[in-house]
Amino acid sequence: MEKWADEVTAKDPGREIKLFYPTGDQEKVASYPEMSDEALPMVLVVDDDEECRRLIQNFFKMTKHPCKGAANAAEALALLSQGDIDLVVSDIKMDGKDGMELMQETHQDYPQIPFIIMTGYAPEYSYEAIIEAGASDFIAKPFSLGELKAKICRIQREQNTLRRLQLTLKKVKRLFENTVGALSHTLEKRDLYTAGHQQRVGQLACAIAEELGLPEERIEVLRLAALVHDIGKVSVPADILTKPGRLTDLEMGLVKQHCQVGCDILKTVEFPWPLAEMVYQHHERMNGSGYPRRLSGSNILLEARILAVADVVEAMSSHRPYRPALECKAAVAEISQNRGILYDGQVVDACLKLFDDQKFTFA
Repeated sequence: MEKWADEVTAKDPGREIKLFYPTGDQEKVASYPEMSDEALPMVLVVDDDEECRRLIQNFFKMTKHPCKGAANAAEALALLSQGDIDLVVSDIKMDGKDGMELMQETHQDYPQIPFIIMTGYAPEYSYEAIIEAGASDFIAKPFSLGELKAKICRIQREQNTLRRLQLTLKKVKRLFENTVGALSHTLEKRDLYTAGHQQRVGQLACAIAEELGLPEERIEVLRLAALVHDIGKVSVPADILTKPGRLTDLEMGLVKQHCQVGCDILKTVEFPWPLAEMVYQHHERMNGSGYPRRLSGSNILLEARILAVADVVEAMSSHRPYRPALECKAAVAEISQNRGILYDGQVVDACLKLFDDQKFTFA
């Protein structure tokens, strides 16, 4: 392991640091402005070379940067468990677990903690491999401590930016949800018979999506689509929506337009997901017999295929002006008989499993 000098001197501490390397390099000077103590990350330096570790720690002390040291991975993990470490600077070659193993183990429990890997002679690790393994950056020994500080400052700025973006995203998400909720509430004011229908469809659709193993973000988008899947019915005359008898062909034609109208309404809002297309397709059927575009099979979005099943099951299980609520087994029979014909087979299987295992009931 290379020998490191521990001689660090300062002219006007905090402004100019002189570093001496034992490799014969001439004196190097790193200059940078003083920094405030506020919001500086707590850095953990991990290196089994005591002189190197002390050199870096002394440097951080002189620049008033909070810092802790560990001689090996075991000590580092113990300090990390205390919960006040914001960033790790670790050597790659150490007795016991090396820096890469430490980083991978740390990221299992603390995925948000960035790593800077210090590399000397480690032919088994390329710089590309270090970054691909999860490091935020690397620095080759011997190095300027000013360069290390600059890398830490860059990572801190990036994390601050990421936190601001995450807060902005949460605000935008709440805005979208409020917009969707307002649209859903508008329809329910016009059609009391289907009040709550969209929410119940959303409950079942999300349960099916979870059973299928869809990721959380995709399930959340599906929930929003369910809340407005019938928003296009605002264009249908109220007397048709509440008509107790069978609809005429003309009246049914007006009802069928709600997919297109809903899509047109939602397209005016810049959602970051294909919400409008999900609503547009929720009456399409696997064999191409649906509407409005007679799409079939995989040409129909998976979310729309899930909405189709959830919509049918909820509608058949609820009271309507033209008929009383049917028993749930009638809805189950409908999707079972038309599995793979009208409705996606995997979606039907997931829905049936929810009811068979009693994992789901409508709220």
